[in-house]
Amino acid sequence: MSALATPWLAIVFAVCVGLTWIAGIRLAKTTDALDARLGLGEELGGIILLAGAGTLPELAITVAAAAAGHLDLAAGNLIGGITVQTMVLVLCDMAAGRERPLTYLVGALTPVLEGLLVVLVVSGVLMGSLLKRSTAIGGVVSPASIAIVVVWLFGVFVINRVRKKPRWSVTMPGSRPGRRHRRDPHPQAPHPFKQLSTAQVLGIFAAACAVTLVAGVGLEITGNALADRAGINGVIFGATVLATATALPEISSGIAAVRLGDNALALGDIFGGNAFQVCLFLLADLIAGKPVLPLAGRLNSWLASLGVALTAIYAIGVVGRPYRCIARLGPDSLIALGVFALGIAGMLALA
Repeated sequence: MSALATPWLAIVFAVCVGLTWIAGIRLAKTTDALDARLGLGEELGGIILLAGAGTLPELAITVAAAAAGHLDLAAGNLIGGITVQTMVLVLCDMAAGRERPLTYLVGALTPVLEGLLVVLVVSGVLMGSLLKRSTAIGGVVSPASIAIVVVWLFGVFVINRVRKKPRWSVTMPGSRPGRRHRRDPHPQAPHPFKQLSTAQVLGIFAAACAVTLVAGVGLEITGNALADRAGINGVIFGATVLATATALPEISSGIAAVRLGDNALALGDIFGGNAFQVCLFLLADLIAGKPVLPLAGRLNSWLASLGVALTAIYAIGVVGRPYRCIARLGPDSLIALGVFALGIAGMLALA
């Protein structure tokens, strides 16, 4: 495929982006439907399955890039994806309405815990990038990659325990958190695929997985070729163009959640997906046959720090609860836009 002319590569890339978006939306809806019917998220194995389904585009690109030796592209997509997907909250904030910011409406502290989990696992990424390759277990897996997965599993356990049996009560007047979980039926909107049998939903889920995986491989191959021909750094391409392409399903599902009034879910979904995403570094190590984090470099460290900053801005917003919107955006979203612009400018300067 890389032998194609540049215009054809761009067309194939665009087609793969479209397929990722369409399949990603179907994947999100079927995942919600299966979770509601089978209670997958009640157990840790189900949580891992659901998280993996939500990050399937990133998973496909990571596997394809690591297998092809494009480790800068794989790392850039995983770390840059945190930054780009956090900025999806700007669009969700805009969809929340003109009067009150999204973080005012959230009305729950669980998303703050999920944001703190993002900070913890990304800290592991930053520390792992400083380790020497000689510290790899068996010369293949970075200790930081394992530590990130362990921290994520423990964090998910704690957050689920808090969600089920909170040991505090919080009053947030004027908030509209919405459903506590997607498996809860919405009072107005019908649940996805309510008219289909479980077997039919499983068939759609499997088809969406297959399309997402094929499109992800296509994105990696065509994206790497386009980046090489344009002379763009692999980290920058993975963190911007590829990360935006794989964030399209999150944009759609996030805006849909806010319009249904599920404001806390919209925020929690973004933070939850970001926290799980960096767990894929362990898979990247195994496929590449060497630790990926020590090869991350300065650009990925910069992107990781930017992702932490953006996460902290919205976590502070949930607690601080800004009251008024400016041009349909809360003050936290406006600050996030400014920090994001400065972060991208700094990344280009570093490159």
